[in-house]
Amino acid sequence: MGSAASKRRAERDNDSLIQTLDEHESAVNCMALSSDGSVLATGSDDHNIRLWSAKTTPIECLSVLTGHGDYITHVIIDETFLVSASADRTMRKWDMTNAQCVFVYSGHTSLINRIVCTGDFLFSTSYDRTARCWDFDTGACVRVFRGHKHGILPILFIPADQDGGEEDNEDETDMYKKDIIITGSQDSTAKTWSFETGECLKTFRGHTGAILCLTSDPLGKTLFTGSGDNTIRAWDIYRGTELHVFDQHQAAIINLLCFNKLLFSISADHTARCWVTDVGDCTRIYKGHKHTVSCIQVDNGLVYTGCGDALGRCFDARSGAIKRTFKSHALGISCMQIANERLFTGSVDATVKVWDISDLKGDIIPDLKTARSNDGRGGSAENRSDDVDSGIDDREYRDRRAQNMV
Repeated sequence: MGSAASKRRAERDNDSLIQTLDEHESAVNCMALSSDGSVLATGSDDHNIRLWSAKTTPIECLSVLTGHGDYITHVIIDETFLVSASADRTMRKWDMTNAQCVFVYSGHTSLINRIVCTGDFLFSTSYDRTARCWDFDTGACVRVFRGHKHGILPILFIPADQDGGEEDNEDETDMYKKDIIITGSQDSTAKTWSFETGECLKTFRGHTGAILCLTSDPLGKTLFTGSGDNTIRAWDIYRGTELHVFDQHQAAIINLLCFNKLLFSISADHTARCWVTDVGDCTRIYKGHKHTVSCIQVDNGLVYTGCGDALGRCFDARSGAIKRTFKSHALGISCMQIANERLFTGSVDATVKVWDISDLKGDIIPDLKTARSNDGRGGSAENRSDDVDSGIDDREYRDRRAQNMV
């Protein structure tokens, strides 16, 4: 009876594959989705970005953005514009309506890891040990943030709280009223920076490995850092004090997602976990992965993961039970996005797979509706478990990534 049930599940899992997009010539590294869910962008080792019609059946390639001289590390979409970062040390701004490059942002001296857009400004991090702020419209470099001793990986932008904080200290209350930037580095520290002056405000010390990922609570008061030292730490952003240590993972933390009072983490220890942020308790472990969990999305009570074992998985967020396995990729999954009752997975095998998830329903947790990574990758450019305690160069990273994702 059990074998019959397993057979039915396998048939259902295979039937959920809608389409394979195989136009890229090399590994798909990153994804971004337009705010209305109509356009999916994918960046690849083939140096190109492709735009796809995410709502149509079949899905079609709308355009190919060419011009970068090396592989794509990160893409973001802001209204009708796309910004791409590359190992060629530049970023490019593209008009998606005509597929034309309208500006090249130059200034970094090493691979660019991550980019964040606020609308008026663009922020970037690099192995050159700097983060930079750019005018989104003119491309001018407005500010350079210097102070980390090794490459900078993840970055967050925390907008000003115009109501101020609830702190008694006037200096801390004043900090709430200013935009701040937070960076994480291979030097094992995170730093907050003044957007206005470029000054380092606080340095968060405690990790013993590279900080691979960052996120904050919805109010922008608590910072969560994930590290190659296998721990997650919670910090008071404005005081710089450590609040909790989440220490149940057995390997590097690849990515973090926070939604209300729940924190989701993925790790090189082959698990994903759910934590209660206030106390640091692990409430659920999502098991079954055979390799590093590389990316995560949480949607409608369901946890979706992509893994180096080439499988995508869907878990019930509350119970931890696996609801579906997505099996079709030949190599590790590096990024994923959810839109229009479809799951998009990008892989080192150079393909994007499109899956029907319309029949998947989860047991909705009161504090959990949708929590999605803004780039769909989880463990890509800024989250490299192999970079721990090292200043590895671009070539070495690419070699290691190829080994880990096969």
